[in-house]
Order: sequence, then structure tokens, then C-alpha cells
Amino acid sequence: MPELIAPTARLHAAWLEAHHEWGPGAHEDGFGLDDGDEVESPSGFAAWVALLADEPDPSRARCTFRWIVEDGRVLGGIALRHRDDDFTRRAGHIGYGIRPSARRRGLASWALGRMLVLARTAGLRRVLLVCETGNLASAKTIELNGGVLETTRPARRYWIDLAPAHRA
Repeated sequence: MPELIAPTARLHAAWLEAHHEWGPGAHEDGFGLDDGDEVESPSGFAAWVALLADEPDPSRARCTFRWIVEDGRVLGGIALRHRDDDFTRRAGHIGYGIRPSARRRGLASWALGRMLVLARTAGLRRVLLVCETGNLASAKTIELNGGVLETTRPARRYWIDLAPAHRA
């Protein structure tokens, strides 16, 4: 059974396994990994994990990171951006990624559903999710979680309303 956990330095080897499976390039959405982050050494990894803590850091947008973990394996990551800044307007409030060997199991949809609960609890009334136009798996994940398509250019942009349902 998968679980969402806060990033932890104790999963260094498991995280590196997932990272290496993805291969080079900036495509691990949901982890908050920047080009300059050094994650190979235990000390560099621990420093990076500390940056991902739930406390605000002026150099990064206020964000809550969670890893998707099952049986000690890191299967993916998901991030909730709490601010409506330029980056969030471009990339969305929530970004996620599932390592290639763990795809097609519904993990992204499961994790997104849990992050939407967290977003609602944090006081967000609606969230923007963005995926590449050709990423039909991600589009389906967003739509299954209530995403309403705004546009497909230059990317697919969806809004999910988090306002509580009105009772009659």
C-alpha cells in the first residue's frame, strides 16, 4: 500500500534509485529538484531534503513536498505550491511525477486526490494544474480528480475547484 510521506534523508538510496531510473534532464516533477542541487552524496542529499521542509525558504516558493513511497521504494513525488506567484501561474499549484517503472498503477491520481485535500485544508479555493499537451496520462489523472480544461496552448491548463459544496 503506497503512502505519502514528507521528504526524508533516510531514503537517500531509494530516492537515488528512482532519480537514476528517470535519467538525465529536468523531468522529475514533484520533487523540487533544481539544477544546482547536489543529491548524490549523503550530506548533499540531507541539505537538499532540509530545503524541502514545510517551513518557508525565501529562495523557493512556499511549497509542501511529499514522496510516494511503497515498501521502502520511492515511486514518485508531488508538490503543492501555496502561493499565486509567477512560477505557480506557469507551472500550476500542484506538480507530480511517477518513476517510469511505477506508472499505470493509478499512483498519480491517488496522490493528487490526497494533495487536493491538503490544498483545501490549507485554504486554497481552487488550484491550477498544468501538463504538456501530449501528456494524455497526466491529463486523464487531472480530469479524474475534477480538473476542468481551460486551454491547450501552450500546455494543457486545468482548474480544480476546492470550494466546499453548498448544502441546501
